[in-house]
Amino acid sequence: MAGGLYLASASLRRADLLRQIGITARCLPADVDETPRVSESPMDYVQRLAIAKANTVASRLTPIQEPVWVLAADTTVVADGQILTKPENFDDAQRIWRHLTAKDHAVLTGIALWYQGHLTHRVVSTQVDFMGIPEAEQRAYWDTGEPQDKAGAYAIQGRAALYIRGITGSYSNVVGLPLAETAELLRMAHFPLWL
Repeated sequence: MAGGLYLASASLRRADLLRQIGITARCLPADVDETPRVSESPMDYVQRLAIAKANTVASRLTPIQEPVWVLAADTTVVADGQILTKPENFDDAQRIWRHLTAKDHAVLTGIALWYQGHLTHRVVSTQVDFMGIPEAEQRAYWDTGEPQDKAGAYAIQGRAALYIRGITGSYSNVVGLPLAETAELLRMAHFPLWL
């Protein structure tokens, strides 16, 4: 394999966000168990998964003579103190949507960057003011397919924008990768942002 930036993810959204800021990454998904641990805080959860994904992919790439950066991220939605993962079915999505109007609804993304055996990481949080999905519209939204593979069962960049009054923090974080913070980690690891 060649040097350069690897994204430890199969997420098209994350790859698109990187392209938005002029960065092309090779996608190399990491197979990591994403089950939350008992009593694990949401921040610890996303940080642990991002680190595990970065380390998993980095171990598959070394040794490579050319410079290699491995970027990993994990995003979850938290409301009422609960981690809201991807919905299992429509009924589960309805359960999740009931929680999203909570005042503490936040999107957390853990990001981790591996470079030359060193790992840096952080967690970014964005508060979301979600007005709720009217019951008469829930089935129609589910049938779009949009919420079916998303933590929290919604996508701010899609039809769910109908239900979001505002956010406090990073918009790209809610999509799946906080770009300013990711760029900061890349700068610290001497990644050439402007090539």
